[in-house]
This record gives sequence, C-alpha cells and structure tokens, in this order.
Amino acid sequence: MTQSILSRREGAVLVLSLNNPAARNALTTEMYHALPAALADAQRDPEVGAIVLTGVGGVFCAGGDLNRLAQRRAMTPPDRRAGVEVLHTMIRAIRDCTKPVIAAVEGAAAGAGLSIALACDLLVAARNASFSVAYVKVGLSPDAGATAFLSGCVSRQLLTELCLTGKPVAGDRMHALGVANRLAEPGSALPDALAMAQLLAAGPERAIARIKSLCRRAGENTLDAQLDLEADYMTESLGDDESAEGIGAFFGKRPADYVALRRGSIVQSS
Repeated sequence: MTQSILSRREGAVLVLSLNNPAARNALTTEMYHALPAALADAQRDPEVGAIVLTGVGGVFCAGGDLNRLAQRRAMTPPDRRAGVEVLHTMIRAIRDCTKPVIAAVEGAAAGAGLSIALACDLLVAARNASFSVAYVKVGLSPDAGATAFLSGCVSRQLLTELCLTGKPVAGDRMHALGVANRLAEPGSALPDALAMAQLLAAGPERAIARIKSLCRRAGENTLDAQLDLEADYMTESLGDDESAEGIGAFFGKRPADYVALRRGSIVQSS
C-alpha cells in the first residue's frame, strides 16, 4: 500500500484515507492507481466485510490538482482524454466494488472529490461539510461522474444550478436532499460511518453484492429488465448457503452468523 492511501482495519471494516493533506487531499497520480488496488485487495479478503473511505486532516478531497490540470493543457487531446480515463477507472472501481463502500465526509468534497463521495454506496456527512461541483470556477466542465451521480439525487434544475454556479452545499442540505444517508456532528463523520460499516460487515456478503448490483442498475434498466435481474438473483440466493443460514436462524430464533459462515465455522446441511 502506497502512502497516498492510508489503510487500517477496524475489525471487519477497512478504512481507506486519502492522504495528501498539504493540498487538502487533492488527487494525485498515485491515488488513481492505489485506491483501485486497495479496493481489489479488499474484495479478495474474506475478513473484510465493508469499507469506509475518508480523508486525513479533516478534509475529504479537494478534487483534481490544478497544477497537474494546467500541465495537461499542453497535451494532445488523446493524452488529455487518457488522463481523464485514469480518473474514471478509479470511480468505476469504487462503484463496482462488491462490498459496501461508505464515504465519511468532513470538510470539503469538491469537484472529483464530490464524485468520489457519490460513487460510494452510502454517504455520512458532517453537518458543516462542504460539497461543490467546482469545475466552472476554473473554466472546466465536470467529469468523474458528477452529473450522473447527482442526476439520480436531485432535480435537473438543481443539478444545473450546482454545475453552473459551483456554489457549495453544506452537509445538512445534502442530507435534506437525500444525497447524504446520515448527518453527523463535526468531527463525527468517521465514527458514524464506522458504526454503519460494522453493521453491514456482519451481513451476508453475496446477498449484499447482489443488492448493490440491483440498486445500481435500477435507474438504468427498464422494469422488465430489472424484474429479470431480480429473478436471477433471487434464484441464486435461494440456492446459497447464506439464505440457508438466514432462514435457519429465523426458524431457530437465533441471530444469523454470516461472519462464521464466511470463515467456514458453520457447515450447512443440504
């Protein structure tokens, strides 16, 4: 693990922290590669049940490094495009991770930093956190999925206002709009996100992966396509040892232990 992303375990939860405090955790080339690698490692680790993504020093992420963006102006269009695609690979890695990813946002989440937060499955925001689609202030248009993610949360009019003005929105308004799942007091976004992550980490891993996929595709699919996908996943789930444990626990009047199941401590009878 490179130092651009700090990693630590809190039980079954992996905490990944963007680590560029001198630049308010602005994105670096190293981060573009280190974060997807860390998420891939977490997917392969049976001891990790959920992931929390945050930033060091009380700031989530100030977005792209303007020094690097200024340098890219001198590149050819294909080279500029390639730089954007590396960022987009990181966004896809967050979105496509099969395990729950929760953003814990203190301070600013601006530009691509906002997109990173929105790419996560769930978002915990400090009341005084600041969210902005800041590109227009430096003569740029949004990337990293900002318009796609926000369009699923707010009206077209508000989306257009946020993008055209670059005006910051506080955490409490993001919560009122339904963009943030939880509103935390300043300094408490990370512990609140950890509490949510610990709950999810104790759940059925494969069922959660299917649920994530259903939620992600619900806004894209037709009703018939979504019904077909639900039918596929229900068929798979009913044949899975996770549903055997869950249904058995219900009838046995005991808590389901999906963690023990993952570790092989529970052997399901056929």
